[in-house]
Amino acid sequence: MSLRQVFSILRARRGLAFLILLSTLALAAAWIGLRHTYYTARAPLLVDVRQTDPVAGQAQTYTGMVAPSFMATQIDIVKSDRVAEQVVQMLKIDKDPEEIQRWRDETKGRGSSVAWFAKELQTSLDVKPARESNIINIAWTGSSPAQAAEVANAFAQAYLDTVLRLKTDPAKGYSTFFEDQLKATRDKLEAAQGKLTAFQQRNGIVNVDDKVIDYETARLNELSNQLTLVQAQTTDSQAKLGRNNMMEVMTSPLIIGMKADIAKLEGKVQEASQTMGSGHPQLQRMQAELAALRGRLASEVGSITSSIDTTYQVGKNRERELQSALTAQKAKVMEINKNRGELSLLLRDVESAQKAFEAVSASASQTRLQSLTNQTNVMRLAPAIEPLEPSGPTPKVALLIAAVGGMLLAVAGTLLLEMANRRVRSIDDLSMVTQLPVLASVPAAASVFTQPRLGQSSRRLALSDRGSAA
Repeated sequence: MSLRQVFSILRARRGLAFLILLSTLALAAAWIGLRHTYYTARAPLLVDVRQTDPVAGQAQTYTGMVAPSFMATQIDIVKSDRVAEQVVQMLKIDKDPEEIQRWRDETKGRGSSVAWFAKELQTSLDVKPARESNIINIAWTGSSPAQAAEVANAFAQAYLDTVLRLKTDPAKGYSTFFEDQLKATRDKLEAAQGKLTAFQQRNGIVNVDDKVIDYETARLNELSNQLTLVQAQTTDSQAKLGRNNMMEVMTSPLIIGMKADIAKLEGKVQEASQTMGSGHPQLQRMQAELAALRGRLASEVGSITSSIDTTYQVGKNRERELQSALTAQKAKVMEINKNRGELSLLLRDVESAQKAFEAVSASASQTRLQSLTNQTNVMRLAPAIEPLEPSGPTPKVALLIAAVGGMLLAVAGTLLLEMANRRVRSIDDLSMVTQLPVLASVPAAASVFTQPRLGQSSRRLALSDRGSAA
């Protein structure tokens, strides 16, 4: 269908088109006059996607595909029944007698009034994130500016409280768990320390370092060296006694000197006995000296023998003493090593219990601080204020939209009616209906739409002549 045909149809049915346009405008005017006035208040909130934890000192940034899902989760929290029910309790709607009566009239008293009021508030709630930003706009539409602003602020505050509880409630649970664990680890630490103290008192251990065992081991080595030396000396003395002390006697310088003197004196006595009589005083003197030297020699030999025997007996006694001391020192060192092993186990138990107590104590302190925090990653940019203008289009905009819509409806209505009852209103309509060429047309007087142009008529006549000739 050409534009010329459309204009011809609209001209022919201009009354119907005008009636549709007027009806549309009248309906729009009636809607403007009868509609309820609603006001929408908005409370903007900033969501920090870095999720900074001031207690742990760590920051987690949501990027990529995680950030949109995080923002969507926050929007779902705002729209949740938990937030809406908290708004009902904050505004004390469930305490209002009129609202309670309205709930009873609507539901016959079935169900929860708080949940019913929450559903009713959610129908006027609109939560949308700002484009390409981390701001969430909480909008609520009410019958008055004050009501809209109050409910929007209540939803914002309930959302902040809910986010805070979602953060602190798990921390409170963990805090209780860690407090119980802290008590258990403290009891284990005290028990381990008690066992260590009792063991030290029972075994007389004052110092728990390695200096004691090093001192006792050094003393054991010293006793062992002394015993070895004394045993060597005793063995040597025993060997000397076994040879009847001949070696000691023969090698003694005093004995050798005395034997030499005796030999000289014996020679002199023999010479004197040949020249002197037995009663000669000089011979008797020499014989007395010889007897004295022999007596001294025998006495010296006996002294050497007695000294060797005494040395042997003293060595044996010293050996027995050192052997006894060495045995006692070995037992002492073995006992110290045994106690040291048990002490090491007890010390490791105490150290392990101490580390466990410190770790649980740190976790308990951290969760306790997290449970007491009053900060979240959501901040209120500004409170919702009472709107000055009602929501929805203004009367001028509504009439303009109705005018445009009425014109479109008028065009569509006339065209549909024309299609239902088709009429011939132009040369193009006649050619379309008959499927035959138009040879000529007689223009109507003062007709603008039906007057053909001269060139067009000539072309049509020429085409008609060529068609007849053919």
